[in-house]
Amino acid sequence: MTDTSASSPPPTIAVDRLWKVFGPKAGKIVGTPLADLSRVELRAKTGCLAAVRDVSFEVRQGEVFVVMGLSGSGKSTLVRCLTRLIEPTSGEVHINGEPVRAMSPKRLRELRRHGVAMVFQHFGLLPHRQVVDNIAYGLEIQGMSKTDRHRRAAEVLSLVGLDGHEHQYPDQLSGGMQQRVGLARALATDPAVLLFDEPFSALDPLIRRDMQAEVRRLHAEVGKTLVFITHDLAEALSLGDRIAVMRDGALVQVGTPEELVGAPADDYVADFVREVPRADVLTLRWIVRAAEPGEVLEDQPLPAGTVIRDTVERVLRAAHPIAVFDGDERIGVVDAERLLPALIGHRPPVPA
Repeated sequence: MTDTSASSPPPTIAVDRLWKVFGPKAGKIVGTPLADLSRVELRAKTGCLAAVRDVSFEVRQGEVFVVMGLSGSGKSTLVRCLTRLIEPTSGEVHINGEPVRAMSPKRLRELRRHGVAMVFQHFGLLPHRQVVDNIAYGLEIQGMSKTDRHRRAAEVLSLVGLDGHEHQYPDQLSGGMQQRVGLARALATDPAVLLFDEPFSALDPLIRRDMQAEVRRLHAEVGKTLVFITHDLAEALSLGDRIAVMRDGALVQVGTPEELVGAPADDYVADFVREVPRADVLTLRWIVRAAEPGEVLEDQPLPAGTVIRDTVERVLRAAHPIAVFDGDERIGVVDAERLLPALIGHRPPVPA
């Protein structure tokens, strides 16, 4: 038997049954019948708020993992628990295999300085320091020489498109440029993991889209593991390899954008994705049907991972159904009759 375990690297972040309860005697809630109460019932009975409730998930190396939810869903508390900026009530967090809750204060400082960096909505730039010194601040804390940290700052300045602005002060920059400085400061220490807590929600829509594109570009170039917190579905769908949807502190569903749009776990997720143009997200595997015996097919097949919207012209012009292949396996065929309902927003059947 072949051992395939080496082909699957361990997760960069592993969260197991994580709870964060605020309030009097919060540590006595988990593991008792009180933990089963709704958020409203728990607060009424104990005065406690369960901000994060029994959350488990893994983030793979190099993945963009988005945590999405409405205000008050617990997503920002969750991301702060990962590095104990907020101390979890119970549960485990492992980063690169190391248990975060067992770390000494010294080791935890090292993790925050070297292994994990955070980018917040409020940039937290130092107003009396030039851009280059804001970016190099984390390196200064690490004890790096001024020459070396300025050299590294210049590298990440170029990476985020801020060449020529190194000697300006934060109040001389636009909001989008300030956020680029915050991003560069996080990248300067070369962390394995970047945590983003709604970093673009205060920006206007055009700048926000530019910053989303910037994150996608940087991820493609530097390949960091990203955890991105947002309340915006379009942002989540744009950025996430996988998306975790939170409600009242609990995870409702974790899946790819395609899985959330095509097969929402419940009415809550379905409401979130109701207005999403499915043909822009779902691939052909969601609308294929079985080929009929002796059915004539077009000569050139289509890959199963092709987004439905990208096949419209080809399918509608075809005289015959088109075979759809997942690798070397034909999984079915697609024709205009299967395509059109997806284009007008009807929910496709969940693929087998």
